[in-house]
Amino acid sequence: MSTAYINARIVDPASGLDVHGAVLVENGQILDLGSHLFGAGVPSGIEVVDCEGHVLAPGLVDMRVFTGEPGEEHRESLASASDAAAAGGVTTMVVMPNTSPVIDDAALVDFITRRARDTARVRVEIMAALTKGLAGQEMTEFGLLREAGAVAFTDGTRPVMNAQLLRRALTYSKLFNGLIVQHAEDPTLAAAGVMNEGELSTRLGLAGIPSEAETIIVERDLRLVELTGGRYHVSQVSCGETLDVIRQAKAEGLPVTCGASADHISLNEGDIGEYRTFFKLSPPLRGEDDRQALLRGLADGTIDVVVSGHDPQDTDAKRRPFAEAAYGAVGLETLLPVVLERVHNEELSLTEALATVTCKPADILGLPAGRLKAGAAADMVLINLGTPWVVDADALRSKSKNTAHESRRFQGRAIRTVVAGETVHTA
Repeated sequence: MSTAYINARIVDPASGLDVHGAVLVENGQILDLGSHLFGAGVPSGIEVVDCEGHVLAPGLVDMRVFTGEPGEEHRESLASASDAAAAGGVTTMVVMPNTSPVIDDAALVDFITRRARDTARVRVEIMAALTKGLAGQEMTEFGLLREAGAVAFTDGTRPVMNAQLLRRALTYSKLFNGLIVQHAEDPTLAAAGVMNEGELSTRLGLAGIPSEAETIIVERDLRLVELTGGRYHVSQVSCGETLDVIRQAKAEGLPVTCGASADHISLNEGDIGEYRTFFKLSPPLRGEDDRQALLRGLADGTIDVVVSGHDPQDTDAKRRPFAEAAYGAVGLETLLPVVLERVHNEELSLTEALATVTCKPADILGLPAGRLKAGAAADMVLINLGTPWVVDADALRSKSKNTAHESRRFQGRAIRTVVAGETVHTA
């Protein structure tokens, strides 16, 4: 069965395409696209989807998604996370290894792959653990994990502090162009900190985490990248000083990339207000100066990708004093609206904004996703740029409702999500 998506504004950031036209899909793949299609009408026998002038773009690729499966499915399962992803226009989500048990073995990569195939509505890729048990002491079997399907290696929410181990990981990963992903936060500097260190943390009486805890790790790691030539990615940058270091490394030609979370580019430490635990994130929300630095980093290309940082936590984990509450917020359904906010605020063009959540993460991970072109999988999102809506936590598809955007007004959202030619969400 063929399907024609007509009357669409086709936007493909990878090629720079931005035209009014149609996309023809057959057997889960894009057969053709452009303004030249169906000038004489759609032939009979082809299903028609009228896009009504809305933006038809590649499905989003989210590089940082935490689930509770296996081990803590009450927080989030692969099925519920994929429902949230589909609602947010995400057609490929990359899950982290911080589960119980940890995804540090080829058999577990295979389990998640099979489980996702059976229960998930979107594509699921896996970042395997960089160290066994996430303990930071012994490398996992990169080769076997890669053969099993792992797309990168990370300890998720834990930084790799052992410099010799990280050097070996960067060196070994070069053998197959692997990617090492680091959560940049020195735990000795972060210590008992629970939010950004500064005037606000002092007034709230909360222990702070200095931005140097992030920058120092990145500075050290980039020395190791220079030494080894291994590919290195900072999962979430939160402060301007770190961006300056990465910007310089890129200028020197080092194989380094970085991401920022949707929360960090749209919120700051002031949103914590009266100890609102849904804003307790790792890395912490920084000051407005740092948020503005992140926006400049997006505009000049220093920040390659925007991620949701989707980290579901149940009610009991968040309904505690701020210092005791768990870190994390759900974000699969608000990733696209936050990115579109950058467009509405005239901080990025639509093509630039969508590139950070489509072709750029796909390229970094080596995935055949994030593009609209003949022969590519028909993973697409139809976006209404103008529709206003308000975030209602109870309406989110995630099992956990710990959004940092509760009651926030957005403009623009996914109204249809297509994976391999099949519609998996409509709004």
